[in-house]
Amino acid sequence: MERLQLKQMLTHFFAEDIGFGDVSADGIFGEKKGTAYIIAKQSGVLAGSQVIDIGYRLLNEQIQTELFFKEGEWVHSGAVLAKIKGPVSDLLKGERVILNVLQRMTGIATLTHEAVQRLADPSITICDTRKTTPGLRMLEKYAVKTGGGKNHRFGLSDGVMIKDNHIAACGSIREAVEKARAYAGHMVKIEVEIESETQLKEAIDAKADVIMFDNCSPDDVKRFKQMTPETILTEASGGITLETLPSYRGTGVDLISLGFLTHSAPAFDFSMNMEFSHKGGATHVTA
Repeated sequence: MERLQLKQMLTHFFAEDIGFGDVSADGIFGEKKGTAYIIAKQSGVLAGSQVIDIGYRLLNEQIQTELFFKEGEWVHSGAVLAKIKGPVSDLLKGERVILNVLQRMTGIATLTHEAVQRLADPSITICDTRKTTPGLRMLEKYAVKTGGGKNHRFGLSDGVMIKDNHIAACGSIREAVEKARAYAGHMVKIEVEIESETQLKEAIDAKADVIMFDNCSPDDVKRFKQMTPETILTEASGGITLETLPSYRGTGVDLISLGFLTHSAPAFDFSMNMEFSHKGGATHVTA
């Protein structure tokens, strides 16, 4: 992840949540120091651990963080992910934002890992789509990579994607490809979405760089791949689920793009436990 963008994002997230101050923690804790532990409450692939260190340093440069797992490592339920020491009020101010981001990213990485395992075909690359949460695309796509997948387009300017509406407006796949190529220039790849053998032949004749087999059965994907020159990348997408992924094993397609990796990933469950001292001795609090 780009650290500068991450800092800017977290600054915005904190500003939204903290507002003009934490009226709960600031008055109660003052300058009291404490220690927080982030604990996994289920098992999965860790993504976004740098959010802990960068996030807390934005709130207070004196906060000390210690991470016990690396990005992409499998964490088991009950594992202590991190130890954070500093003013209790600052630890609590950062808690919700940091856990929310961590839960979102680790959830996506874990789901991506499961998709790769379900497919069990290293010749096919699992990738994401643009079906991301507005404002969180960098984080969510990073999580897909951490879970073992690859990234599709980050935005509309990254590549040409010719869909049914573009084809209908131009009258043919060839016309759409020619117009797009003339506008985009030689550095931008052109992908064409097809649903039939006739459209596949048109896309091949138009010299598309990538051809997507949209909402096609595994049998059709295998047949269409065999018809496509090796110089053209092939992608399957549309209606593919975790349950149906194994049926695409051995089809020969180069890529499978899955929108559910980001738009339907469940949040991973983390908690933050606090420990601080007072006159009566140490106190442990489970958040």
